[in-house]
Amino acid sequence: MSKAPSTQATRLLKQAGVSYTEHLYRYEDKGGTAVSARELAVEEHAVIKTLVMEDDKGSPLIILMHGDREVSTKELARQIGAKAVQPCKPEVANRHSGYLVGGTSPLGTKKAMPVYAEASILDLDRIYLNGGSRGFLVGLDPRDLDQVLRVNRVQVAIP
Repeated sequence: MSKAPSTQATRLLKQAGVSYTEHLYRYEDKGGTAVSARELAVEEHAVIKTLVMEDDKGSPLIILMHGDREVSTKELARQIGAKAVQPCKPEVANRHSGYLVGGTSPLGTKKAMPVYAEASILDLDRIYLNGGSRGFLVGLDPRDLDQVLRVNRVQVAIP
């Protein structure tokens, strides 16, 4: 495969001195984390989705979730003190993050947004999350991600 791209996400990781690995795979439209986990031969639980959502006031936020779990938007809203939370439309998510949906990274977003993470993500030894381009994940220690992003821990996973 070709060389990994240089993205806002990887530039931020390098600037922060974070050690990470680069993983390219053949992107499949609507394939999600099941495809990337299969292509990288890792557990889908360790592949972390980056979801751009907005609260009832239209303020954007990022929620990081295990690839094999869904987000309870009702519980997320309750835990962050909002009346409601819903996923952004793809074009709105693209505008907030500066990335195309399917290639959204929580790192180096165009607009600064609060980042929430399912608390159990930070208990894993290694995670794989989008590196800022479709078909490109970075592998890193979740504690490094927490150090760079200062994530807010929540418990909103639906098995």
